[in-house]
Amino acid sequence: MTTLRGQVALVTGGARRVGKAIAVALATRGADIVVHYNSGAAEAESTVDELREHGVRVATVQGDLSDVTVAQALPARAHDAFGRLDILVNSAAMMLRTPIGEVTPAQWERMFTLNLRAPFFIAQAAAPLLRAHGGVIVNIADLAAYETWPTYVPHAITKAGVVQMTRGLARALAPHIRVNAVAPGAVLLPDEWHEDAAVKLVSTTPLGRLGSAEDVAQAVVYLCEASYVTGEVLIVDGGRHVRT
Repeated sequence: MTTLRGQVALVTGGARRVGKAIAVALATRGADIVVHYNSGAAEAESTVDELREHGVRVATVQGDLSDVTVAQALPARAHDAFGRLDILVNSAAMMLRTPIGEVTPAQWERMFTLNLRAPFFIAQAAAPLLRAHGGVIVNIADLAAYETWPTYVPHAITKAGVVQMTRGLARALAPHIRVNAVAPGAVLLPDEWHEDAAVKLVSTTPLGRLGSAEDVAQAVVYLCEASYVTGEVLIVDGGRHVRT
């Protein structure tokens, strides 16, 4: 199906992991894709080749989103690639294991900069461009916004901020721009997680399995196409949030 044919999507962090899966899913629906990346040029080029197999136009934009001026300029650069911007997916983020007694000011600052400040100012800069065609913003939040993760507190705080940012932007940018979020649960677990931790996680997930990047991407596609949905946070976690 090609329900997004003719539309242009900017996916931050779109060269790898969940961001790449989102870019691929949007391309399968016909959207032209602008892939943002920071340091993974080789990954970005590989992703571009894969996306072009779907018969869509693809461009890349490089930028360190910890620099707010780079973040603010990103939507215009994406717009310049194909002359319009219809979809913004704020996927780029970082996640660090940070036990309370070990959190440093530098870690705190970097997580808030990448996970919350950058998406906000990218959305702010994208809004005038998206408004021209009735655009869509989809932010990637996290189940950590709703659960208590004692060794990931700064990360959880940033993602709770993304949830509130999503709701606030949905009100502020209506009726011309829809703003939603996806909150993934256990998908693509951090490298430092041991197998026994993953097994325990699965045992407390009602659907009895880990999710995939593609599960998140399907939710993003739905929110891009669902024209009467805004201000929503779609939890994709195999039912963990209703297990008790």
